[in-house]
Amino acid sequence: MIAKVIVDISSSEIDKIFDYLVPDGMDLHEGDRVLVPFGRKETEGFCIGLSDVTDVDRSKLKSVSSRLDPFTCIGKNMLALMDFMRRKFYLRYVDCLRLFIPGRMRGGRVKELKRLYLSLIDGAEQAIAAIPARAKRQRELAEKLRDGGEYLSVVAGEFGASTINALIDAGIAQKTDKPVYRKPYSDIAADDKKVKLTAEQSAAVDKIFGTDKTVTLLYGVTGSGKTEVYMQAIERTIAAGKTAIMLVPEISLTPQTLRNFRARFSDRVALLHSGLGQGERYDEWRRILTGEADIVIGARSAIFAPLSNVGLIVMDEEHDGSYVSESNPRYNTVDVAEFRARYDGGKLVLGSATPSIDSFEAAQEGRYELATMSHRISEHGMPPIEIVDMSREVLGGNAGIFSGRLAEELRRTIERGDQAMLFINRRGHSSFAMCRKCGYVPKCEDCDVSLTYHSVENALVCHYCGKKYRMITRCPVCGCDSIKYGKTGTQRVVQELQKTYPGVGILRMDNESTTTKDAYLDILGAFKAHEAQILVGTQMIAKGHDFPDVTLVGILDADMSLYFSDYRSCERTFQLVTQVAGRAGRASKTGKVLLQTYSPGHYVYKFASRYDYPGFFAKENNTRKVTGFPPYSTIVRVLMSGRDEEDVIECARGIYRELRAYQLAHESSFLFMRAMRAPIARIEQHYRYQILMRVTRESEDAVLGAVYPLLDAYKTRGVSVFAQINPQSLS
Repeated sequence: MIAKVIVDISSSEIDKIFDYLVPDGMDLHEGDRVLVPFGRKETEGFCIGLSDVTDVDRSKLKSVSSRLDPFTCIGKNMLALMDFMRRKFYLRYVDCLRLFIPGRMRGGRVKELKRLYLSLIDGAEQAIAAIPARAKRQRELAEKLRDGGEYLSVVAGEFGASTINALIDAGIAQKTDKPVYRKPYSDIAADDKKVKLTAEQSAAVDKIFGTDKTVTLLYGVTGSGKTEVYMQAIERTIAAGKTAIMLVPEISLTPQTLRNFRARFSDRVALLHSGLGQGERYDEWRRILTGEADIVIGARSAIFAPLSNVGLIVMDEEHDGSYVSESNPRYNTVDVAEFRARYDGGKLVLGSATPSIDSFEAAQEGRYELATMSHRISEHGMPPIEIVDMSREVLGGNAGIFSGRLAEELRRTIERGDQAMLFINRRGHSSFAMCRKCGYVPKCEDCDVSLTYHSVENALVCHYCGKKYRMITRCPVCGCDSIKYGKTGTQRVVQELQKTYPGVGILRMDNESTTTKDAYLDILGAFKAHEAQILVGTQMIAKGHDFPDVTLVGILDADMSLYFSDYRSCERTFQLVTQVAGRAGRASKTGKVLLQTYSPGHYVYKFASRYDYPGFFAKENNTRKVTGFPPYSTIVRVLMSGRDEEDVIECARGIYRELRAYQLAHESSFLFMRAMRAPIARIEQHYRYQILMRVTRESEDAVLGAVYPLLDAYKTRGVSVFAQINPQSLS
């Protein structure tokens, strides 16, 4: 038998199938991980197939050395997923396969944890009966072990070593090694709340399973009870003997989700995400493979959980950009989830209060089923959003972070004993320029996206076509010379709050304050326990969290994403405003939202203040259609980087030359193509150049078929080349 092996080495030159002989008697299967001789040493690899034939002289073939830990094997469904991802995202074999096995589980760096266990020996009844009456402690211990045994450390503390050894010497009990599961967030628990579904919730669950479409878009306003719909759908899936995956966009949301799911499904739930300890992750992996857990919760990487017979995959907050991997290996979780659902004949649910334009358009076209929940479960409905014009604040002499209205509402909230959340929209590293007086923001004449300020060149640059403009020193609309650019950080906000409201508990949640594994849980737990009245944070606090005493939400700088140089900037701003506004007034108390902006008349805020997603979608979708941006086209970006700028430029020229020839032969497929320096021209001493294309949706596969071969053809030792489809960022 011949094993088809991918060696576990990250190198394009050896990312191909190698043939090895399977020794007689070795029980090897497709998907097993193996140890094989490679070069002068033995290397781990993945057996992706078995065959009776080989193109290589059998006398020259080496043999597989051994089969590795069966808990790191890969199922046939994942091998099929590997083939799909290679075609769709042009990934290497090894990059796909490594996604399926967490890092430290490869190389045997994580082991099964075992503890000494004391149990009765089979047939020990006669020996127990013969225990002398005076040996009461031995009898008590023997009775305790009748229930199946106990860890030695537990009984040792209760009965002592002499009693234990007496039972062992009498042939009544024995010590064995027993595996112990390292359980993440073991102290998280909650009582399951028996919930009667609303008519909208019930209809949504029925629609998920009643449609012949694989994908259902669940469009439900914040607080409409989408989580209960997910759990009811998963309950129905598990009852049918299938498995389920529940994805959330942020690791910070997993403890809250885990609490709800453990209350309902107990130990059938496993947790997978990159923030777990390696031992915890290994043990959760084992529980999934052994069938002890048939529901998996986690962030993006949990889509690769080793479940079989997947009946349901849920992607909560489906619009969130974190579901797209922007570093190698690059993939879109929606595409992966849809493949897994189709492969097993399951269902995929995309849930959001603010669906992506792409998903809602797919629902309008009939490619997705649409389930709508337009009413909040809370009796108060959606909290009103009040727009605060920061230009007026500046004219009135207030150049601070907080408007007069927000400062006053914060004071009232504190006095009532309620809680407030302050959101800072700190997306990306680039800054836009804005007139403080009238809110004017410079835009590209050709692309209709905001220009980005590059301080080194003191210029305004379009990240989509590369066109440069002189930096403005005076507003061309109103003549004001007060031009704003730059950002306000969470630390500065906390400092200002501490000055203004001394003695008030304030918590901060951002990338810097959540570096440890349990930081999310600690901060959110402290806020829920009223150890603080104000929570300041970035996108981490914008979605999913449910705090009944939050009655005020302040959005400090909504314009930060509105004028980011991205065709999705309006969409993302609408989503963020709606999501963070939904944190207020979720229980018995009414809520209020204050949105600070220099552009109070912008259509995004008008739609957001009315929670009018259908109205926003109609306008934004029409703009995309007119300008030819996704979903009415596909953006393809080829990025080249390397330490030697001349080598990178030469590589870019070669690829552009061939693509230009292809473009001339297929003009109807292209809406735009241009080669340019990347917006961030150098990262870690690597120069960066890019080729940007916008192609028709119908020609996407054909164009990618022309692009992908060029990536390998022009890749050299000093220059890396890769392609992105509809990238989340063009920096």
